[in-house]
Amino acid sequence: MHPASNIELKARIRDPAIARDQARRLATEYLGVQQQVDTYFHCPQGRMKLREITRLAGGETISPLAESLSACPRSELIWYDRPDDADPRQSDFRLIEVSAHRAAQLKREMGIRVVVMKRREVFLHRNVRIHLDEVVGLGSFLEFEAVLGWGIDEQAGRAQVEFLRKEFGIAPDDLVSGSYADLLLAQ
Repeated sequence: MHPASNIELKARIRDPAIARDQARRLATEYLGVQQQVDTYFHCPQGRMKLREITRLAGGETISPLAESLSACPRSELIWYDRPDDADPRQSDFRLIEVSAHRAAQLKREMGIRVVVMKRREVFLHRNVRIHLDEVVGLGSFLEFEAVLGWGIDEQAGRAQVEFLRKEFGIAPDDLVSGSYADLLLAQ
């Protein structure tokens, strides 16, 4: 099984309301708001995390960790590998849906590196996911993920991300090279 790929870009944002208005203007589809709890495990190559997802009503904020995990309707084990560059970069990934029982088992057995909690609002601009993230302990971020395949190659994905970068007015000093896990561990 070959991994799937996308082209990613992550940036800090100063005004989430302005970014949200821009995402609404550019969106071809709105996918809603989620609370995501990402438990990162030790991994010899790339990164591996368990993502536990709870759908939120638009105005809801992140609930305490214990509450969110007990109410989690969906869990995914995600492995991904990508360079830690600030510019748009290709990320190869695999995603496997897991049961709540298996999620709990993985957390006991894998060796937890760090836990990242965030509120994510998701928009689509064609095949590009636009994420507006509020990350506990880190602040506000904007992330683009141009999904490759179905006629979209790496060059087209990079062009889509660059288009959105310009539309959102992302400056070079706003770009983030690592993962949220890396940023939390660096604090």
